[in-house]
Amino acid sequence: MRSAKINRRGALLGAAGAAGAVAALPGVTQAAPGGVPTASGHLYDIGSGKHQVVVGGVAASMLSWKADGQEMLLTHDPDDVGEGYQGKTILPWANRIDHGAYTFEGQELQVAINEPERDAALHGLMSFVEWSPVHHRADSVVLEHVLPPDYGYPFQLAFRIEYRVDDRGFSSTLSATNVGRGPAPFGTANHTYLAAAPGTRIDDIALEIPADTHYVVNDRLIPTGTAQVEGTDYDFRTARPIGGTKMDTAFTGLHHSGGEAVVRFGRPDVDVELWVDETHRYLQVYTDDDPSTDRPGRAGLTVEPMTLAPNAFVTGDGVIVLQPGQTHTGSWGYRLAG
Repeated sequence: MRSAKINRRGALLGAAGAAGAVAALPGVTQAAPGGVPTASGHLYDIGSGKHQVVVGGVAASMLSWKADGQEMLLTHDPDDVGEGYQGKTILPWANRIDHGAYTFEGQELQVAINEPERDAALHGLMSFVEWSPVHHRADSVVLEHVLPPDYGYPFQLAFRIEYRVDDRGFSSTLSATNVGRGPAPFGTANHTYLAAAPGTRIDDIALEIPADTHYVVNDRLIPTGTAQVEGTDYDFRTARPIGGTKMDTAFTGLHHSGGEAVVRFGRPDVDVELWVDETHRYLQVYTDDDPSTDRPGRAGLTVEPMTLAPNAFVTGDGVIVLQPGQTHTGSWGYRLAG
């Protein structure tokens, strides 16, 4: 397990103190009288120029990104819980833990199985947790949450996230601080889906992924090794249409240039870029072939920025170990190309 790129912070994040501040913040949307939040939590509208974004407090979710009034994301009504972890910030691990069991510093630990069909613990512990507001401005919102220790994850981390909109798109910056007494394993991802162009499927998107390596998995989507993308259906190093390619596939060996690795989506109507900083060395691509709701398949795809590999709490592949008082910070975002 690798150590974090560290910034020192002198104080515990003030999540508890901000918990009652929602009603006083301008621009916070609530679904019903009496301060009852939506199923996606309290909603935060932010924007700049032609870009408008809605963030949900539950899982610090990216619920909507509109450019010139057109929805760019495959998303869901805030009063629904959604499906496929749409837009959620995933913590304190991403993807799966095989059998929900892992060992950290000699301690054998077991987290709850929430994907019984694959006997796995999927996407961490905070996918249905409401984050508290710190501040909400016209073009940005900052939320935070302190995760208490439990039997399967006996570590205490404090998280703060900022979503910011500019004249090209939006960015997300997450900080994680170990406020416990011992070292803690940690990783994160985000599960935002980019929508296909109206009236099309993702088959028509020309996709470019700057990754040399993909993960080979078993029938439960647990990695069994890695392979080079060259000569396979997973080679998108040069932009090409997705076509009928199906993926629930992790990639690594990313090419960062100028501090960024950039995934490009050439939709028939507009070109979009997902950028990730150097703390994100993994991507999970899912082509949404089998949605459990009545929405059509392949209406969008997610390319998840990840700081660690699938099953990393078992293998150590990319796990960040935060020492007490240490902070890890990473950023990613979506923008229109050009």
